[in-house]
Amino acid sequence: MLALRKMNDVDIVEQWRYVTALPADENGLTNPYEGVSFEEYRDRVLPELLMHEHPVNMPDWFVPETYYYLWDGEALVGEYRIRHHLTDVLRTGAGHIGYSIKREFRGRGYGTKGLALCLELAKAIVPEDEIYLRVLKNNMPSCRAILKNGAYIAEEDETHFFMRIKK
Repeated sequence: MLALRKMNDVDIVEQWRYVTALPADENGLTNPYEGVSFEEYRDRVLPELLMHEHPVNMPDWFVPETYYYLWDGEALVGEYRIRHHLTDVLRTGAGHIGYSIKREFRGRGYGTKGLALCLELAKAIVPEDEIYLRVLKNNMPSCRAILKNGAYIAEEDETHFFMRIKK
């Protein structure tokens, strides 16, 4: 059964395996934690990422963000990040949601189904009238997943589509 679970300390081992195996930049999703040790993940990274949901002493530009993991039974297959609102930079950039699917699970519809679950959560969190997403033009599987979830292309530049989904 497919489910999104909020980042937590119970699933720490699988989350660490996922986060540390994810490249530093994969299809536009950045990950500064590639290759960190379990101890560093447990002691520094996980507490930091959990704090992003309810930030304390962060710069004015910082936007609260909640991390979720997509599970198919006992298999962690993807990660979804919801930014709670947008700054001007995020409005013309990364948008509300970023996500990735483990390579070995790609091409099976997990991106589309996981995004649908994520959108249910985002619609309750995000104050804007639309959910903003950005996708690389050469990442057609992700583009199709976003379109299947009701998106339209609002703008584009040389490398990205800027997509919107009405709440």
